[in-house]
Amino acid sequence: MASTYKTLTNKDMVSTKTLLHEAIPVTGAIVSGTYGVNNIKNYVHGMFQSVYDYPYLSSSANHIFDLTVGLASGSQLSASSTPVPTQLAKKCNMYNEMAQVLVGFNDSNSIEQFDKNGVQVGGTKMKDVFFVNLARLLSKDEIKKGTFQMSMLTGGTCVTPTGPFTVYDSTALTYLTNSPAGEYTVLHTSSVLVGGDYGDPVGLLYYQAGIVVLTASVFGHMNTANYFGPNDASSGPNYKSVRGSLVSGSISGSCAGFRNRITNIQFNNTTELNSTIYFCRVNHNDFNYSSNPTYLSESKIRVKTDASDTPKTFITKGILLSPDNVPMATFSLSNGIENDSNTEFSLRVRLDY
Repeated sequence: MASTYKTLTNKDMVSTKTLLHEAIPVTGAIVSGTYGVNNIKNYVHGMFQSVYDYPYLSSSANHIFDLTVGLASGSQLSASSTPVPTQLAKKCNMYNEMAQVLVGFNDSNSIEQFDKNGVQVGGTKMKDVFFVNLARLLSKDEIKKGTFQMSMLTGGTCVTPTGPFTVYDSTALTYLTNSPAGEYTVLHTSSVLVGGDYGDPVGLLYYQAGIVVLTASVFGHMNTANYFGPNDASSGPNYKSVRGSLVSGSISGSCAGFRNRITNIQFNNTTELNSTIYFCRVNHNDFNYSSNPTYLSESKIRVKTDASDTPKTFITKGILLSPDNVPMATFSLSNGIENDSNTEFSLRVRLDY
């Protein structure tokens, strides 16, 4: 056991950052088919719906994402009085809660609304939206830019939906940064640049937050009779349009209609691995003696054959201390390194966090 310590300077340390990516596929079979409704959890408060990859009562179930609906206070639906939208206050509260976190406030301290192009002043606002809040388990530190796509069925009936429709983060290279929640981009209807754009803007993707904001108008015109509801007509209720769902349906009911039209979500997540590498340099005159009682036998150094031999040690472990001598990490070598006055070497120790 060493009784002396060596100070590491800035020259002995270097910090690095590595981005690890993992492909994440979420199929429509998991979201709306394989387990029926056993992997869908609704809550008494009725403000959102949770989706799991397995029946949620199972200990092996993993939370995938949450779904909810939001109506802006100035939207036509929230202003409707014939009939008054079901759970109107909760739908408005969900919109405002998500908006203040993802968009922020304006100069007059009013909550900004979601804009199709990410413009905070003016622009075209999305006032009737669906939210997909991806679990941290999937998105990790952030969604990798340029990898997100979400496919849905936007036409037909609730039993036989039609019209595959995919949205992409096509403009990932020109992402926006005017959000309190970090970087985000506009979701478009095409991944190919045609005529100077990538199709219609239909939503927003917040990379670090792992949240998708999708305008309800992707399911056709708000009054189009493309029956919006569960894929099993007997489980109802089913509405003649997405507007009917948002007005007359509960949040959970609207989420069920939306969920049953999702056919695929895929993206690459990102894990940021930060590392500090310490170069522990052992000079020829460092750590050549040990204060461990077993180092001596009858007052003689065990590892010396002749009295005239230079002292030597075998380095097997090390410890990194903070400036106030608090242990931060210990490390062990697979094989002890012989150290004497004729040897110099460096140990490369990496801490990941």
